[in-house]
Amino acid sequence: MNKIGKVVAINISEKKGVIKKPIPEGEFKEDYGLVGDAHAGKWHRQVSLLGQESIDKMKALGIDGLCTGKFAENITTEGIILHELPIGTRLKIGDTVQEVTQIGKECHGGCEIRKQVGDCIMPREGIFTRVIKGGVVKTGDVIDVIEWK
Repeated sequence: MNKIGKVVAINISEKKGVIKKPIPEGEFKEDYGLVGDAHAGKWHRQVSLLGQESIDKMKALGIDGLCTGKFAENITTEGIILHELPIGTRLKIGDTVQEVTQIGKECHGGCEIRKQVGDCIMPREGIFTRVIKGGVVKTGDVIDVIEWK
């Protein structure tokens, strides 16, 4: 498995359950998440990540209009198969260090993404992290797997 990837996009929303909009860089606060994002807080799913590879799978099914943030992910990545990372793996993303806390999730009933897109890959291939060391993450930043569990 490739242990180095890159940040394709940083995405943010002020409300839960909606498509996120891209921003050029985000401030990630220790034990909180992306400042200004609805999912941030003192819990285990502070930051959500989804690979461009997963989005491309959905595009291959003929689903139009897919872009970064469409699946409500905070960080869209490329080059790392995220859902194969064990829980506890630490990632250096930009200035931050984040720890994988959960692989996938249960999709809630009123999911806007599922309504608009017809399916949601986030429950199967998205991952969640908590911020161990805060800092800035920018589009194009390197993602390095620094510790396997």
